[in-house]
Amino acid sequence: MSIEDALPRLRAELGGEVRAREAMARHTTYHVGGPAAIYAVLETVHDVVAALRILEEEEVEWAVVGKGSNLLVSDAGYQGAVLVLGREFKKHAIQDDTLRAGAASVLAHLVQEAFSLGLSGLEWAVGIPGTLGGALAMNAGTPEGWIGQIVDTATLFIPGLGLTLVHGRDVVWDYRRSGLAGRGIILETTLRVSEGEPARIRAEMERNLKKRKASQPMGLPCAGSVFVNPPGDSAGRLIEAAGLKGLRLGGACVSTVHANFIVNEGGATAADVVGLIRMVRMSVKDGCGVDLRPEIRFLGSFEEA
Repeated sequence: MSIEDALPRLRAELGGEVRAREAMARHTTYHVGGPAAIYAVLETVHDVVAALRILEEEEVEWAVVGKGSNLLVSDAGYQGAVLVLGREFKKHAIQDDTLRAGAASVLAHLVQEAFSLGLSGLEWAVGIPGTLGGALAMNAGTPEGWIGQIVDTATLFIPGLGLTLVHGRDVVWDYRRSGLAGRGIILETTLRVSEGEPARIRAEMERNLKKRKASQPMGLPCAGSVFVNPPGDSAGRLIEAAGLKGLRLGGACVSTVHANFIVNEGGATAADVVGLIRMVRMSVKDGCGVDLRPEIRFLGSFEEA
């Protein structure tokens, strides 16, 4: 691949900022991670099309990143291009029972906007970090609801096909997975909302937020749940039953509040986090035969761990 050739071409054609050797610790909720060879903000659909064309021609791999709330970047960084959706993809509008929003919209902002207008459908999402695009890719949700239930359409840019409209009913929505992930870049979606009783919406949001604050570590850098819950069980319960709460490796620690969270207590490296993930997986598998599947996304090489 030719990073050196791709950089000036991207800077010449894109309307958004293009940086070299951008520290990814600045862009993840873990606050760890080495530099991305290229960090490009795609402000418009034109930028998306141009960036993917240039990166393909220069044989540079790429990955789309939102707020970095479900991401662990290697200490060695990423030898490709990190693409971030910008201005055009942060817009949203609500008309009747439809919320249309760009994939870079912050999910928490959409929840509050819907509530302010007395619209129901997003109460379950209160307190969930990250962008709408990330929520769609992983079918974010809780036992009370998940985003796939309310998706009407999604607009993707698929290399080789261009802009593609996908209906929510035609997407496979699984637990912590969706059929949208890996198909292309999610640009926009329309969600079904409905008029609701403001007092009921507020009460439901407050109940969900209280539950989240009581059961999850607050105030320490982390990436949310580390492992997917196995069928019929809880990853947190299995990890706690294995006596792993408080287990530390370097600056990373299995949370004493919720065992399915690994927090950065200060000075943690990506190697600390991934090493702790491996220790937890091995302990749980040796103890009860369950092989926990990581929920967080890994970017870069983790051979050093």
